[in-house]
Amino acid sequence: MNKDELDMVLAVVKSSLKPYLGKFSSNERLPEEGVPKKQILKEICEMREVERHTWQEGYVSGAVYHGDPEWMNFLNEVYALNAEINPLHADLWPRATRFEAEVVAMTADILGKNNSPTKNTDGGVVGFVTSGGTDSILHAVRCARDHAQKERGVTNPTIVMPTSAHAAFLKAAQYFCLEPIRVAVDDQGRAVPREMEAAIDERTAILVGSAPSFPWGVIDPIEELSELGHARGIWFHTDCCLGGFLLPFASQLGYDIPKFDFALKGVTSISCDTHKYGYATKGSSVLLFRNKDLRHYSYFKVTDWPGGLYNSPTMAGSRPGALLATAWAAMLAMGKNGYLEATEKIVATTKKLREGISEIKELRLLGNSVLVTAFTSDAFDIYALGDLMSEKGWNIGGLQLPPALHMGVTLRTAQPGVATKFLTDLADSVKKLNSEPGRQSVMAPIYGVGKHIDTEVSLDDILVGYLDVQYDTR
Repeated sequence: MNKDELDMVLAVVKSSLKPYLGKFSSNERLPEEGVPKKQILKEICEMREVERHTWQEGYVSGAVYHGDPEWMNFLNEVYALNAEINPLHADLWPRATRFEAEVVAMTADILGKNNSPTKNTDGGVVGFVTSGGTDSILHAVRCARDHAQKERGVTNPTIVMPTSAHAAFLKAAQYFCLEPIRVAVDDQGRAVPREMEAAIDERTAILVGSAPSFPWGVIDPIEELSELGHARGIWFHTDCCLGGFLLPFASQLGYDIPKFDFALKGVTSISCDTHKYGYATKGSSVLLFRNKDLRHYSYFKVTDWPGGLYNSPTMAGSRPGALLATAWAAMLAMGKNGYLEATEKIVATTKKLREGISEIKELRLLGNSVLVTAFTSDAFDIYALGDLMSEKGWNIGGLQLPPALHMGVTLRTAQPGVATKFLTDLADSVKKLNSEPGRQSVMAPIYGVGKHIDTEVSLDDILVGYLDVQYDTR
């Protein structure tokens, strides 16, 4: 890619990310006088109205997992009732500690707490709430690094992970100075235990498996992978951010879900997002540990600070207690039967999408999932297909290695008629591509589709440019 192509791509990005430039005033300094509250609310409502169609009608991959207006009003009311609370001041707002403790306990119950083979000797599964999946993963990796240093003397640690593991593990490796060892997956997108084992050495601080992985929505062989860690005293983390509030209920409904939770003795920690299929407000996630001793690796304590004694369980100090309240309220309001009913709808919708896509000869499904539909094509540029679907109002995720598209199924997708509409629009878009051989996406240069990449501009430059655009005010 050259600079002209980069400018073209970033212009497309800017038109997508900055639709309000020129429609509203751009605020680059404080107004002399405060803007009337009614005017502020009016402007927010106008932007909200522009944005709501795609996600509310189910035209988006993932992102909004519940989205029913009545449900959102309920959570907004819960948030408003708790907007001022901060769990850093537990004595001032003791309800915040109740919310968090009960969210953790209920999540642990869902993820095998009662079946833990060590519960009678180590006190059982514990955890805390974080701001999202990446935050949970960062905490898990940092704790594993410190555990490896204390228990095994590891001073130059590595993290062994399948290539399908979430990018947050690479972020954690960068932040906390671990060397990432990325291991290839099989043709179904699953980690290969013998390859993971070959990557383990005395420097390995943490092993990672996904249940499921984000790209294709497939579940790694957690039982075998966690046993590799257990046999060597190495921390094993199950990344269940995406599926933690769906897979256990799918299993109860009779679907074939392999073991992945604390019933396996080798699982040390699990990340699980309440703001995805837990249906809480963004952003909240739960990080669980097999026992209190492991959770203690996250605790921060200072006893000689002039400001007084200080401690916090996570990297954050102040935290939004209102989000703890919405996670707590969402779990109580859903109940077990609510999660079972939601899971049944999502799995059925995923099945319908996958069956429909399998009937389109130009497309090829990737992996086997109960909550994600990922597919590619050997006949044309799959990103060009994504462009055509965007023109029809769909917001579909793009994957790479190999190039593919990704539809994460939610309760929005499971609304009546949405899956049928998706398959109809997809078939029409494939037909259009067949009539225009050689058509490419404007984003094709990013992924190197169909052309040599000019080294004048790197992929890093593109990603930096994308983030810079988000902060533009003009």
